[in-house]
Amino acid sequence: MWSTVYTNFIRKLGIRHAFIANDLVALMQIKKVFILSYLLRKLGIRHALVALIQKNRFIWMACFIILAYLMPYYILGGDTHIRVHDNLDSNIVWYKLLIDSGQPFSLTDTTLPNVINGLPRSSLASGLDVMVWLYVLFEPMTAYTIGQTIMRFVAFFGMYVLLKNHIFYREKNDFITSGVALGFALLPFWPSGLLSIAGLPLALHIFLTIYRNGKHTPKYYWIILLLFPFFSSFILTFVFFLGLMCVIWLVNWIRKRKANWIFFTAISCMTFLYLVKNYLLIYSMFINKDNTSHRIENDLGHKDLAGTLELFFHNFANGHTHDMAVHTTILIPVIGLAFLVAAYQNVKPKLLLGLFFTNVILSLWYACWYWEGMRVLKDEFKIINTFNFSRIHFLDPVIWYICFALALFILWKYLKFGKIVVSVLIIAQCTLLFTMTEEIKYSHIGTPTYNEFYSEGLFEEIENYIGKDQSKYRVVSVAMHPTIAQYNGFYTLDTYNNSFPLEYKHKFREVTENELEKNPALENYFDTWGGRLYMYVGELGKNYLFRKDSEEEIEQLDINTEVLQELGGDYVFSALPIINHEETGLLYERSFENSSSPWKIYVYRIAGEI
Repeated sequence: MWSTVYTNFIRKLGIRHAFIANDLVALMQIKKVFILSYLLRKLGIRHALVALIQKNRFIWMACFIILAYLMPYYILGGDTHIRVHDNLDSNIVWYKLLIDSGQPFSLTDTTLPNVINGLPRSSLASGLDVMVWLYVLFEPMTAYTIGQTIMRFVAFFGMYVLLKNHIFYREKNDFITSGVALGFALLPFWPSGLLSIAGLPLALHIFLTIYRNGKHTPKYYWIILLLFPFFSSFILTFVFFLGLMCVIWLVNWIRKRKANWIFFTAISCMTFLYLVKNYLLIYSMFINKDNTSHRIENDLGHKDLAGTLELFFHNFANGHTHDMAVHTTILIPVIGLAFLVAAYQNVKPKLLLGLFFTNVILSLWYACWYWEGMRVLKDEFKIINTFNFSRIHFLDPVIWYICFALALFILWKYLKFGKIVVSVLIIAQCTLLFTMTEEIKYSHIGTPTYNEFYSEGLFEEIENYIGKDQSKYRVVSVAMHPTIAQYNGFYTLDTYNNSFPLEYKHKFREVTENELEKNPALENYFDTWGGRLYMYVGELGKNYLFRKDSEEEIEQLDINTEVLQELGGDYVFSALPIINHEETGLLYERSFENSSSPWKIYVYRIAGEI
């Protein structure tokens, strides 16, 4: 049997009969565990593998560094320190709420009773979003880890193929290509965005390939393109990306007087799939007249000219918290040096110059979006007021790292000792980014770990103490994020969401209006945006993380407990003691703390509730 198998195998490989005659007997005498090794050695595959690894050594090194970057998630699990803002305080809980509600794949815009007595289903992620599927299949922290892994490796290989095939297609430089791609992959991307920013280089590579090759584009490119909408956000970045692709298509049509219909088909297919994915959101925005979102009253953008310019310079130099390119310390000086070297060598870096000023324009547009002069358009057109068009600046990181690659290439080619300089710069930037991994960054800052933040054991004690089905009573949180209670199964009247009924916002404001009046900044924050329906405390401001060793106390809490009762409120969970709780109409029950939680929760019952 074994003789026949190997004879057929070797014959198919086209090896001469003499080889078979001389070596087949020897093959049969070797133990089975060594047969594969023997064949590989005879056929030269082992040497081919060694050559392949050697040829792609920079890619292998980068992948090893990315794996090291991801190790805290795999080793520490729930004891990992991760981002709080727009992460622990929101998106992770939103996914969990959606799964716990049993309506992740709802075909209609129903409501989730866990939040504000009925949060519209359309306020949460689509059931066609891959992140939702990850939370369906895995525990939240496991889903989060898988998301981080997908994000990092797609970011690396996407930037790598973009640089290799479209930026340095004439003069190859695998060291710069791999090094810059690694830097991009280590950026502190917004975690729940998945491929919204991290996947942009790969998406751009695919579209440029389709633009160039047309119908000869490999089929797997189309498969990846059609999968992209389920791994990324249309509203966050791809509405702008596809808009730019449309501009490219239109300019090409005008210049060549011939439309590239294959390229247009790619744009149309991706757009169509995004619309299908976001069917509930589209329904709630344009069809369902019964649901008026709180976003209709958005009133952002009242900066004077001086404030607008200040915001422009800040965004250009530092970026935005959701799209940090970490470009201030190394990238901008390197790009500046590259311009000087190019001028000295009489080189015209047109692409570098064009992309650099593109980021200048994007930062200027971002700042102008909050300029008081824009209110004329926002007040006139509803869509401009409710949709944040300034988010086009989320394209910044991709542009910065293409600029970085172009600048490094100029230094490599024209600067004396350029190869050494470039090597040091790439290592320095990647080292800087590696130190910004969530575990390192947030453990240094001192924010809680995943397990500490949600403190499931502590809130289980509170649930047991109350002793009723969680659906039978409603709670609000003071001096802490309400999503902590939501994560632990409590039904909350306060929340943080991108959209909810305007009517509820108005009613909830009556609960906290006295506290808002104490702090004009808080009042403006709530009235002009209002995404955080929090039990604001004037004296605390926008601080929601108070550990159990805090010496802070809430001296004078002025909330309307009657309105809170009308909304169905029963309990108040506070991270700080409320000194005047009796005057406010709250009855103190008891406090809860344990050794594994950073919180001490004071439980108050609204007077008159049983």
